[in-house]
Amino acid sequence: MLRRSIDARSRHPVYVLRVRVWIDEAPTPEAVFALRLSDVGNARPVVIVGAGPAGLFAALKLIEGGMRPIVLERGKDVRSRRIDVARLSRSGVVDGESNYCFGEGGAGTFSDGKLYTRSTKRGEVGRILNILVRHGADQDILIDAHPHIGTNRLPGVVQALRETIVAHGGIVRFGSRVSGLLRSNGAVVGVTTAQSDRIEGAAVLLATGHSARDIYEMLHREGVELEAKPFALGVRVEHPQSLVDAIQYRCATRPTALPPASYSLLTRVADRGVYSFCMCPGGIICPATTAQEEVVVNGWSPSRRDSRWANSGIVVEAGLGDMSSFAVRGSEALAGVAFQASIERAAAQAGGGMAVAPAQRLADFVEGRASTDLPDCSYSPGLRATDLAAVFPSPIANALREGLRTFGDKMRGYLTNQAVVVGVETRTSAPLRIPRDRETCMHSSTPGLYPCGEGAGAAGGIVSAAMDGERCAQAILRANGSDRASS
Repeated sequence: MLRRSIDARSRHPVYVLRVRVWIDEAPTPEAVFALRLSDVGNARPVVIVGAGPAGLFAALKLIEGGMRPIVLERGKDVRSRRIDVARLSRSGVVDGESNYCFGEGGAGTFSDGKLYTRSTKRGEVGRILNILVRHGADQDILIDAHPHIGTNRLPGVVQALRETIVAHGGIVRFGSRVSGLLRSNGAVVGVTTAQSDRIEGAAVLLATGHSARDIYEMLHREGVELEAKPFALGVRVEHPQSLVDAIQYRCATRPTALPPASYSLLTRVADRGVYSFCMCPGGIICPATTAQEEVVVNGWSPSRRDSRWANSGIVVEAGLGDMSSFAVRGSEALAGVAFQASIERAAAQAGGGMAVAPAQRLADFVEGRASTDLPDCSYSPGLRATDLAAVFPSPIANALREGLRTFGDKMRGYLTNQAVVVGVETRTSAPLRIPRDRETCMHSSTPGLYPCGEGAGAAGGIVSAAMDGERCAQAILRANGSDRASS
């Protein structure tokens, strides 16, 4: 079997399988995938900032090419990080260095482990998926059209990736928040940390993810060019999973042979795209904030997708005009960061503190009515009924309402007060871009610095970030004459 998907467009959903078949001949064995790793304990080092998918896969590629990765992660190892994430969900107490966004594995580790990517580079995608399988992911991810590991399984995979890196001479250091750059003759040759360490290498690969605002501010102080860019923001909408099943599968009760149903929605309101993002069937809404004075939500699913709820981000494109009032002369590229943070602070004020999120019943939100009460919800820090539209600038709120109204026309039964709207979903992508050369992957005007992954605005999601990590590592290997892993 090569590919497996579900077609639920007709009244009778079917599995669609793509298989390789041999007739009157012996099956040809599949090519064996192998990581070509040797000990690099005494090799030339490269500093990697961030232990998310971009940083971890860059480290593996550097080892294949004969260079030694030194991975610096501001947060904790994945096992310790579990405790902080659980405390945040239980009591609303945020650890600014260890949460749903920061720590080993990055933002994807505790927010679902979805592996779907729009990349058409199937060889590179296959390599990433095979490496994940080798480190503990289920082999189904190699054939599913929308592969998914699950938040309960992905931490073990991440830990195994780190153990492979360390076993071959790489270094992974936790509690190491980068605070500055080291330069020699105009080129970046290392970093300083908040713990007063100086770590040097042949290059610095920056893979800090989309939420490390202090890194953006540090780069600005260091004179590294940044670019403002649009991003999307909005809300999480949660329905009973049984309702989504009934809508999508056109039956009162989902057959046991079918997985929990999902959906993908897209429309335009005036000049803005409105769309579903990171849909989680059988999932949970989680607190994805990185600071106590802000509220941010995201979603995840366990590997079995057996929660009684289904949730999805519903987000609106925000352009540079929306954030122009937050631009400060001399640091205009940081306007998106300030715009994003202002909405997260407004959500925290509307929620009342301790990660309590502002919320409204779905039909009430669309019609502009107050919700006197709220349905049961998977978001454990708690909800507070409020006018959620007041958290957003009016153009964003109006686009959300009109988009949701359209989605209700497309999916009969979607627009209901059985569903709840929870705010705010703001970390869909980086609110700025760190420009780099297309061929060399090096920063456009800062030699030795390689911006990478989601935080650079160069990727979105686990697989694309991992692929970008490998791409940047390959560029470093070429630049240093160590390209043993050219294929």
